[in-house]
Amino acid sequence: MQNLPKLPTLCLFAALFGGLSAVLCGCRSATVLNAQQVQAQLETEREEVQQIPLPTKSTFMTVHNFDSWQNPVLTIEPSMLELHILLTDANTTSIGVGGMFRPVNARRQQVAISVSSLGQGMTAIPRSCWPYGRVVAVEEAHNTPAAAEPAVRRNMELTISKLNDLGFVVYDLNSGKIQ
Repeated sequence: MQNLPKLPTLCLFAALFGGLSAVLCGCRSATVLNAQQVQAQLETEREEVQQIPLPTKSTFMTVHNFDSWQNPVLTIEPSMLELHILLTDANTTSIGVGGMFRPVNARRQQVAISVSSLGQGMTAIPRSCWPYGRVVAVEEAHNTPAAAEPAVRRNMELTISKLNDLGFVVYDLNSGKIQ
């Protein structure tokens, strides 16, 4: 009679151990599958980025302020990135450019994205928004509290690494340096 209560416990233990090992193996194969999906997505993003022409230093190295910059700009914040895009003017004539009826700021768009969705955000930008070629300006958010500066620095490093991995040239508007 003493062996009877141990038998269900032993079966329960075997069932739990077998189920746990199946779950762990499933997690491992899901991780491998997930890594393959991430790699495939990265390759797709790289191919899309290759469609943008290479940048020419002489066209963008002389620009040092946000208002004159025409390519996309990333503002790095502690918990997100702010993507600034200047859409092309739909009117191709030179009449009234920048005037009251065709203001430049009306074509500016801002989108908040996460660092993890940076590749998707960059490939979603129309090719006409890249007059300088495959170069992105970056800047740290202004008036960042001292406690949030380490998070901004981490996001800056991750952003530059991801952009370089995708094939973009990263230009610091404030210092005028290529990173």
